[in-house]
Amino acid sequence: MGARVRLARALGAWADKSLPEILAAPVDALKGVSERQGDLLKEAFGIKTAADLADLRYARWAQALAALDTSAK
Repeated sequence: MGARVRLARALGAWADKSLPEILAAPVDALKGVSERQGDLLKEAFGIKTAADLADLRYARWAQALAALDTSAK
């Protein structure tokens, strides 16, 4: 249940949508991402949807580096 609550806070108005709908949604469906920021992500990286953002190569690299870093834990 905890993950569901956290997702609801991150999704705002999209919280009641299905996972496929959320993944197909524009990135500004994520709480804290403005329409302008979504436009900038599209311009810089070709990101149009939440799924595109999740699959961004640079984000995956940064996540892998953070996972390997034991000094911050």
